[in-house]
Amino acid sequence: MASGAFAESGADLELVGIQKRFPGFTAIEHLDLTIPAGSFFALLGPSGCGKTTTLRLVAGLEDPTEGKILIGGKDVTNLKPYQRQVNTVFQSYALFPHMTVLENVAFGLRRRRIDDAVGKAHEALRLVELDHLSARKPQQLSGGQQQRVALARAIVNRPALLLLDEPLGALDLKLRRQMQLELKSIQEEVGLTFVHVTHDQEEAMTMADTVAVMNKGEIEQLGAPEELYELPRTAFVANFLGQSNLFTGHVSGSTSSSISVDVEGTKITVPTKRAQRHKGEVTVGVRPEKLHLHKDAPKKSPDINTLGPGRIIDVSFSGVSTQYMIAIPGIGTVSVFQQNMTFGPLAGEGAEVWVSWNVDHGFGLEDEPSPTPRFPADTDTATIAVQKKRALMSELEEA
Repeated sequence: MASGAFAESGADLELVGIQKRFPGFTAIEHLDLTIPAGSFFALLGPSGCGKTTTLRLVAGLEDPTEGKILIGGKDVTNLKPYQRQVNTVFQSYALFPHMTVLENVAFGLRRRRIDDAVGKAHEALRLVELDHLSARKPQQLSGGQQQRVALARAIVNRPALLLLDEPLGALDLKLRRQMQLELKSIQEEVGLTFVHVTHDQEEAMTMADTVAVMNKGEIEQLGAPEELYELPRTAFVANFLGQSNLFTGHVSGSTSSSISVDVEGTKITVPTKRAQRHKGEVTVGVRPEKLHLHKDAPKKSPDINTLGPGRIIDVSFSGVSTQYMIAIPGIGTVSVFQQNMTFGPLAGEGAEVWVSWNVDHGFGLEDEPSPTPRFPADTDTATIAVQKKRALMSELEEA
């Protein structure tokens, strides 16, 4: 629970009809967004999607072409950065190297002639568990410690809104995961409104109460991390937030509880409540970790979708799981993540296998289907592998 000087709650943030145009391109097309007070909110998306521009607009470092910005119900659209109750934590930390940790944290308070600046700085450092290092210089600290000092310096000003601009990007993987948990814990303790910009899906899902996935200056989908992952509404969200196997076909039948999609002669069933569209040509999908790998054809069941036979064209060990890429004639390449419960892969490259998944684990997208590359049934395994890798490289280049 929050205590002492940090027992204040944050303010809500509202963006109304925001548009931001630069010479030659539009960074934000039309953005309406409300972030409740005291929440940990993440703006997630690839480079160039508009998330950092949104953060700069809120901070007052950019002016919107159209629209309004409200913090705690107050219109701050035309206010200077220093007039807003906003602080930003950057990836670069931006600490003063000639000052001690304590002097860095107290700097803003002293400039504003706040009473007991040193006492408040010590309290902020205790919050991030670094008060015992208050006499050190920034260069004597690790990257994670410097990031916590930067956080303390921002929190000590008691902003209504704390903006986090890729704050963990410079840290190594293990430290980044540790800091994710610490940031979430600090946010819950101080009760401020955190708006976190990142391109790291795991980071957003680990820390945020609510995630907004941005694409081309607009929000594609907004919701709790679990909701976005389990029920993506668009192909972009399905593939950006983790990985997905997507299949396109015509709805060939339906019941009160499910729809059946014909994908090159194979029936794939999806619950009606998990599908955004229920007729015509649709795209359905399933996450790779929901799939099961079989060396023999599994028994047919109305509750199970089955694809195969196909051949394994790639096996990748990642520690916790093994990823299998399987070429299935008429369907394309299917990805399966199998948890490593035993030593070694379940099957090697070239092996004939089937895949299956529970009907309840599938989802249907609201997108109009777009053409997806398919591999012909008479293509040999080696050629399929080359085509698969070329297709993946092409997708990366386009992204």
